[in-house]
This record gives sequence, structure tokens and C-alpha cells, in this order.
Amino acid sequence: MSEQPALRRVLGGFDATTVGIGAMIGAGAFVVFAPAGAAAGALLPLAVVIAGFVAYCNASATASLAVRYPSSGGTYVYGREQLGHWPGFLAGWSFVTGKAASCAAMALVFGLYAAPGAEKAAAVAAVVGLTVVNLLGVTRTALATRVIVSLVVPVLAFVVVVGFSSPAARSPSDGATGIGGVLQASALLFFAFAGYARIATMGEEVRNPRRNIPAAIFGALGFTLLLYLLLALSLLHALGPGGLAGATAPLRDVIDVGVPGEGSMGRGGAVVTIAAALASLGALLALIAGVGRTSLAMARQGDLPSALARISARYSVPWAADIVTAAVVVGLLVTTDVLTVVGFSSFGVLVYYAIANIAAFTLTERQWYAPRWLNAVGAAGCLLLAFTLPAVSVATMLGVLAAGAAARGVVLARRRRRA
Repeated sequence: MSEQPALRRVLGGFDATTVGIGAMIGAGAFVVFAPAGAAAGALLPLAVVIAGFVAYCNASATASLAVRYPSSGGTYVYGREQLGHWPGFLAGWSFVTGKAASCAAMALVFGLYAAPGAEKAAAVAAVVGLTVVNLLGVTRTALATRVIVSLVVPVLAFVVVVGFSSPAARSPSDGATGIGGVLQASALLFFAFAGYARIATMGEEVRNPRRNIPAAIFGALGFTLLLYLLLALSLLHALGPGGLAGATAPLRDVIDVGVPGEGSMGRGGAVVTIAAALASLGALLALIAGVGRTSLAMARQGDLPSALARISARYSVPWAADIVTAAVVVGLLVTTDVLTVVGFSSFGVLVYYAIANIAAFTLTERQWYAPRWLNAVGAAGCLLLAFTLPAVSVATMLGVLAAGAAARGVVLARRRRRA
């Protein structure tokens, strides 16, 4: 294959932070609070804190590794360099498969809010449209994400204020919750915290990566953790544990409760619906970029077909990987009810970050924000949360990871025979 042009470093710290926030708020605000509330009940804020702490462990590991290896691919690259080819492949395969499911979930959330009854058609259109935006260059991706974030965050702040201003709900919790429920809720909520990975996977396009990547990761994570905690508290106040557990659109339900006469068909409900659609688009935009760049890194090393390593000379984007990612996501949308695969994505991402923490543990150059003990806690926390997910999610993703490993083993055996 002919030599491909390099990606350009065009993202500053603010743009990188915005990309990370945009990847998180769509998932966290509009997808996982109801199922997490069903698992944790009144202890939902504790689950948010646990998920946020594990995310901080992972963020510190990711930041120190990204400083050492500021190239596209994230933990796939880190695992290869620090642990060996097989751990790197497992990290990359976990990310690509888990985040493909996340892309489909975000696209369908957009369809459900923007075009009820024709949600799959709208979801496919969103994937195609945002893939075109990504193909026009990473600066356009960052600009679009910045616009979406600037519109969505004020709406979420409005929901928080309305939630706290509503009369306290008196609905009982549906069933007792214990530490198992809290941990399962934390694992589901982790799906919402994973957006900062997009900053690391785009590390080859960030200016002054040694300074900007850690700052962007911690800035995006801190902002989102505070927002999630406020949302959890306000949702419990307005809806109660039982009401939150049974909600299909909890943020819109808060408007129903807190603003009399402004239900889901009024102006307040319409604003929340628009915000949900925009947040889903922001998350989907960043997810497509992240999956494409990890696929690019894996293709460069021969762990995926080499055709996926092609980069546009004009726009400096991995166009082949982005197009294949979009095709896979469209296939999932057409054939699957992807809202059931949030657990699949959580499992894949937790495995990915467990490997990141182990890789960071082996670094000799230590950053002040990533002591070795924190890497050990992060790896253990990721594996603990991963195996508290629903059994179907765990079993399915273990099968997907095993299939990927088997396919790689076959390819390596054929290469050895040819050699």
C-alpha cells in the first residue's frame, strides 16, 4: 500500500475538551438514568459518584499514556506498546465493537426523539449525515460539537432547576436495592462517562498534546460529573425512585411535573426533545470519529484490513475507516433493537479501560495525577463493574471478544505459514 499522509494537529485544548463533553452528555443525560435508577433506587447519586471515581482512575491512566504516545488509537496503541500485541488487540477490539453499539444506540435515541414512528429511518439519516461531517475534516467535527454542546447544556441546566423547584415526589422505590444494584447502576452509568476517550483516540490531531490532552480529559470529565450528579439529585427529587425507574423520557417527565401546563406537548417538553436530539447527535458525531481512528490504528498494525488505513490527502481524515464504521452502524440499526445493547457497550469499554490502567501501571515516567496505586484501583474497579452487568450483556460481549481473538489467531497462523 502506498504511503499515506499523516493526520494534522489542528485541535486546541478548548476544542478537545468540547469533543469530550459532546461525547458524554448525549449518552448520560438521555439514555442511562432511568435503567440506572431502576438498579440503584434512591442510591443513584452514590452510583454516579462510584462511576465518576472509576472514570477518574481511567482518565488519569489515559492522560499519562496519551502524553507518552500522542497518536491515534488510544489504548489499542498503549496496550501494544506497554503490554504486547495481544493485549493491544483486545483493547482495540473491545473499543471498536462496544462503540459501534454505542453509535447505533445514539442514532436510535435521536430517531426516537426527532421522528417517533420512523425512528430507524431518521437514525440511518443521522449516521450518514454525520459521517459526511467527519469526512470533511476534524476541525468541522469539533465546530459542530461545540455548537451542539452550547445548545444542550443550558437546557440540561434548566431541567435541573425545574427538578429541584418541583414538589418532592413521594413515589416509593420499586424493590430494595443493595450494593449489587448500586454497582450495576455504576456500570451502566459508566457508558455515559466514556466520552473522554475520544480525546485520546484523536491524540494525533491535538496541538501541544503533552499539555492539552490531560487538561482536556480532566476538564471534560469534571464538568460532566458535576452535571450528572445534579441531574441525578434533581430527577430523584422530582420523580422519586419509582417514578424515575419507570420513566422512558425522565427529563421530559420532569417538565411535566415541574411546569404545570407545559407537558411533553408544550414548549418546555419540545425544548427538552430538541435538546435530546441534539445531544444524541453530538455524541454520535464524536463516537464515529473515535471508532474510525481506532480502526485506523489497528489497520496500520495489520490487526484490521489494511484498506482501513487510508487517509484523505485533502481533508486529513481516515475516510475508509469512517465509511466502514458508518456501514456497520447502519447494519445494526436495520437489524437490531440497539437500545438493548447499552450493557454490551459498557462491558466493552470497561475491558478497554482495564487494559489502559494495566498499561499505565507499567509506565516508568509517572505523572503527578496518575500514581501507580490509582492504576491498580482503576483496573480492579473496571473488572468489578464489568461483571456486575446483566448476564446477557457479559456473555454476549465475551463471545464477541473471543470471536475476534480467534479470527486474529487464524490470520497470524496464515502469515506465519506464508513467511
